[in-house]
Amino acid sequence: MIADVIVEDARWIDLERLAQIAIPAALRGSDLTGDFEVAVMGCDDTRIAVLNADFRGKPVPTNVLSWPSGDRMPGKVPDDPELGDIAIAFDTCRQEAAEQDKPFEAHVIHLLIHATLHLLGHDHKTDAEATRMEALEVKILAGLGFPDPYASGRE
Repeated sequence: MIADVIVEDARWIDLERLAQIAIPAALRGSDLTGDFEVAVMGCDDTRIAVLNADFRGKPVPTNVLSWPSGDRMPGKVPDDPELGDIAIAFDTCRQEAAEQDKPFEAHVIHLLIHATLHLLGHDHKTDAEATRMEALEVKILAGLGFPDPYASGRE
């Protein structure tokens, strides 16, 4: 697994290390092995608000965005080793972690896993999809020694 990490906001001093934990864990949790590529950009709220406006029509900051390189079905091995791109906002992640009384690192790893699962075709548009995706996230996080981020019902 190759994660190409681009840091636009210097506060993301540990993003490469966190990506190297989260993304391979998401791939393993999805029963995928091999050389897959993901690009991760660490940015601030201003930048992610522009991206959110451009791609989702929502001109507000969000924690993480993902752009799969192609249409995928969960559970199927991608044809293309390049899975897609992820953008993650420092400000929103820090604020959410503080509000939810969670370690920043654990929150970022969770969001990177969540975004990687989106790159693999998972979604949460319906209750059934959300339940499956959250269960997979919880399983992957547990394998890394992190607690269930949904247990408190705040995320």
